[in-house]
Amino acid sequence: MPGQTKRVLILGHGAMGRAFEGLLGPRHEITVWDRDLATGVETQPLELAAQDRDVVLFALPTNPHDELAGRLAPCLDADTVCLSIAKGLDEHGRTPAQIFEQHLGTRLRWALLYGPMLARELQAGQAGFALAASRQPGVDVVLRALFDGTALHLDYGDDVQGAAWAAILKNVYVPLIGAVDALALGDNMRGFLIAEATRELAAILQHMGGRPETAYTCAGLGDLTTSATSASSHHRRIGAELSAGRTEQLAATGVNIRSEGVHTLAMVRAHHLFEPDRFALFGLVCRFLEQPARLEADLRSYVDRRFAH
Repeated sequence: MPGQTKRVLILGHGAMGRAFEGLLGPRHEITVWDRDLATGVETQPLELAAQDRDVVLFALPTNPHDELAGRLAPCLDADTVCLSIAKGLDEHGRTPAQIFEQHLGTRLRWALLYGPMLARELQAGQAGFALAASRQPGVDVVLRALFDGTALHLDYGDDVQGAAWAAILKNVYVPLIGAVDALALGDNMRGFLIAEATRELAAILQHMGGRPETAYTCAGLGDLTTSATSASSHHRRIGAELSAGRTEQLAATGVNIRSEGVHTLAMVRAHHLFEPDRFALFGLVCRFLEQPARLEADLRSYVDRRFAH
């Protein structure tokens, strides 16, 4: 119920972990668990940290979800809610929803939280917005009590697969918008491509077992627009750098490698999740990342085909 203090375990203490610690700390009891990536040393044993927690927030990338959810599943209380904000695929091509489904199933309660909620804005006390997706009864009650009175505002839905794929795949389109802006192709082109990306995202969600309308929620369109237009978006910066021919600089900094969108494309191909060229704009982004110099010609061809009579 609103106003009730929750015992929260935050996994990961990067930008988002710290943002949620600041967001929830004034009203809830917070414990942070983290692990040194170089040594593997944990701040405390995970299984001990998870005891008697009401909420476990996975504020870290998708790759560790499999290990951590597997370790947590036997020791969590049935009333605990596991919550993920990860927006990527793991090395087996799985979403956080699929990993939670495998380890937590229906015995434990879990949800996904996706939308425009940049860490720096949450830390500054500015508003954030997200879709909380869960198929299990009572999770919405816990999350309302958790975020009541904070700057993060939630919608609720039960399309967990659609929410996961929307949040993950939207990152694929963001470098394209960054490139279009860097090439000064116009505000009209940006608006058109965001609309096209959202329409295509809806078709991919349906293909992947989600609902197409989820593409138009905070998990899809809301997050896509924020990532595509934010000056701090590294996904957007990748597109701008590639359009300027600065591929060596990207390789040197490792930004391209760390990009969830670029990694998602690699996983889609490696695990044959779907055929990229089945979706025209998705296929265009694939070609752009491989041959950036072709972008303007490819965009002209896309627009010509799109409006051919």
